[in-house]
Amino acid sequence: MPTKLTINNNGPIKVEGDFEIVDTLGKAYGLQGRTIVSLCRCGLSANKPFCDGSHKEKFVHTATAFDLPPKKV
Repeated sequence: MPTKLTINNNGPIKVEGDFEIVDTLGKAYGLQGRTIVSLCRCGLSANKPFCDGSHKEKFVHTATAFDLPPKKV
C-alpha cells in the first residue's frame, strides 16, 4: 500500500501505509510494526513528533487542499 498522509482539521497528520520515520541523523523511530501513526502539527504534544491529543481545543486549522505554485526550476 502506498503511503497516504491525511491532514486532519484541528489535529494531526495521519500517516498510513508503508513508511519509515527517521530523525535528523537518519536513525529510525521504532514504530513496532505500526502502519498508521499520527504526527503532531500543533507543537503541544509531549510525545513529539507523534500526536498525544494535546491539541484538543487549543489548535485550530481547517484542512482544505489547494494547488501549490509551479515548481521553481
